[in-house]
Amino acid sequence: MSESRKPELDRPGGAFTRREVRMNRVIACGKEASAADQVIAWVCAAEPVVLPCPRLSPTSRTPMRIALSFARAAAAAALLAFPAAAQRPTAAPPPSQLGFAPDRLSRIDSFMRLAVDSSRIVGAVVLVMRDGRVAYERAFGWADKEAGRRMGTDAIFRIASQSKAITSAALLSLVEEGKVAVTDPVSRYIPAFGRTTVVMRTDTGRAIIPAKRAILLADLLTHTAGISYGTDSLVASLYQAQGLGPAAGFGWYTADKDEPICETMARLGTLPFVAQPGESFVYGYNTDILGCVAERASGMSLDDLVRARITGPLGMTDTHFFLPPEKRHRLVAVYASDSTNHAVRAADGAQGQGHYVDGPRRSYAGGAGLVSTARDYARFLEAMRNGGALGPVRVLAPHTVELMTTNQIGVLYSTNGLGYGFGFETVDRYGAKGMNSVGTFGWGGAYGSAYFVDPRERLVAVFMINQLPNRADVRTKFPALVYQALVDSKR
Repeated sequence: MSESRKPELDRPGGAFTRREVRMNRVIACGKEASAADQVIAWVCAAEPVVLPCPRLSPTSRTPMRIALSFARAAAAAALLAFPAAAQRPTAAPPPSQLGFAPDRLSRIDSFMRLAVDSSRIVGAVVLVMRDGRVAYERAFGWADKEAGRRMGTDAIFRIASQSKAITSAALLSLVEEGKVAVTDPVSRYIPAFGRTTVVMRTDTGRAIIPAKRAILLADLLTHTAGISYGTDSLVASLYQAQGLGPAAGFGWYTADKDEPICETMARLGTLPFVAQPGESFVYGYNTDILGCVAERASGMSLDDLVRARITGPLGMTDTHFFLPPEKRHRLVAVYASDSTNHAVRAADGAQGQGHYVDGPRRSYAGGAGLVSTARDYARFLEAMRNGGALGPVRVLAPHTVELMTTNQIGVLYSTNGLGYGFGFETVDRYGAKGMNSVGTFGWGGAYGSAYFVDPRERLVAVFMINQLPNRADVRTKFPALVYQALVDSKR
């Protein structure tokens, strides 16, 4: 193949470079694919790529359909090969070539080690990428201190609300196919939301009144549906009686429920919410509801949908709703800040270690249910930074990603220069969130993790930790430590 046939693998900001990419033999259905089959793979591995035989119905086994199936599998193989290639010493350039000062990056080392040595945290992983290449990747402390297991960069974390962006992306992939629209009422997919109510505080207690209008999918994407996590004093007892709110860990936890997420969300639809649709930003079960909508619109479980649309194509092989038993040794233990701001091991159960390995494994919670690694999540963020594509694989269109990363709700989220799109917090004014450039988007998770993407600086940064509650200041100081090391700034 001529050099002119593969420019997409060498574009600025891509996850692959021409230097790293080599053509390989592709073996599928037990034999090497021929040029006549139109099967060509560009991968970052030194060995031949062995692909499974595509699962096609008898009526679909035409040469063209087989070729297309091989091609899709080859593209997926290219992405799956990339993490191993990126870990080779020759794969990542020196940080100075990516605009970072090594001596300033070492300040992250010092800061993180001090946090571990002072017992404010037990362990964490930090990953910083620029132009799709790793500039900094370190593991600190312990994955499980009591078991003597050190933290590794491949450690698997509970990512809680970092699940929201992935679920939102999966839902929006259905929008791109016309299966749903952001203006659709939720009741079209979950009838229990047909007549929602809102609670109001009164002199004598509370009053429950009808909602002024139907809740739309756009309201859920932007957390403006008026739906909380049910821990508010006005509704807590009502939610607890339905296995939600105080009965769900800290409000958002459903991994221990022996029922599909749609059953849980149908009960939620019968409860009063805390604000009128479209009138305020209220953080709550919104993305869990979206997960149910996605299941019903696609005819797939959210687990299968996310794997088919997002994590599978992007090669996020360590991102799951429930951890495969063979990976349990990589799951980080949960710790908690005590009254003296020291980290201690959390108890078992919904407010501690959770049920991500041993449990019913039935509730695929789009709002807070995933586990992942720093590198996996960075792959997703890099695809978002690239307008929906990672290397040769595209999961969303650029316009769709722009909806996710552009403020959609004016000043409902903040009056001080921050906004919220269809899945991400947005920075609309420089200085509104530290050194984040205008256009930066990100979020975090209840276990203390955080991430941001700065398109102007071509940055992806991920901070992974499992500590809840977390009173340490490490997460809030992490972005400044990244920016102070970036000396080749585009500002």
